[in-house]
Amino acid sequence: MEVIIQSSKQEACALGARWIARLLRQKPRAVLGLATGSTPVLLYKELIRLHREEGLDFSGVTTFNLDEYLGLAPEHPASYHHFMQENLFRHINIAPENTHIPDGQATDVPATCRAYEEKIQAAGGIDLQILGIGGDGHIGFNEPSSSLTSRTRIKSLTQRTRQDNAPFFEKPEDIPQHVITMGVGTIMDAREIVLLAFGQGKAAPISATVEGPITASVPASILQFHSKATLLLDEEAAGDLKRAEYYRWVHDNKPDWQKV
Repeated sequence: MEVIIQSSKQEACALGARWIARLLRQKPRAVLGLATGSTPVLLYKELIRLHREEGLDFSGVTTFNLDEYLGLAPEHPASYHHFMQENLFRHINIAPENTHIPDGQATDVPATCRAYEEKIQAAGGIDLQILGIGGDGHIGFNEPSSSLTSRTRIKSLTQRTRQDNAPFFEKPEDIPQHVITMGVGTIMDAREIVLLAFGQGKAAPISATVEGPITASVPASILQFHSKATLLLDEEAAGDLKRAEYYRWVHDNKPDWQKV
């Protein structure tokens, strides 16, 4: 696991975008795993800028999103289908048939989840997975106590997660109780993982993820076992890390060929 601390979320997202751009230039038909929520918005804005100003090409790219609310139509303003269209897809040259998001209106949820896993495998697996992290250490919608080998499935949201997502809904009762989410095991299958975390509210889960024990109580802690996981943090999110100065030293003293 590599921890990279930047002075601001803008700088961290710019670095994350360069990370993705490097992959796409090396592998134009790359498979990306994408996240939603407020954390990756600046990352997506920078990818759009790279597409418009520097010709970053998404025409051969395939994407798989982490999750979707059950019961929301794709056009619902709080759905992740809508989020991805507004924040990334309609601004770049990606083929609509190459974008995949779990079906929030699925009638046979187990079959839908199996099919999603099969599509990921048929695409050759995910080359790079973007993640955020919840205040309780969840990744995707894999809440604390989720199996660390889980696959795409239905999950019930905790009250804390529902409260965190309340700003995206008009009324508290409108917030769905269930989602379809990639499992922890599915996420860990990605060949590379980049996790973004910003703000003081992420300091405790980041500390537990990086420097705590590996436990299902903090699902993100499983990333300690990944061979190529990178955490891009701002100063506030790194605030509880005991070895923050060491992480800064490692990043600042990389050989040139390792730098992005």
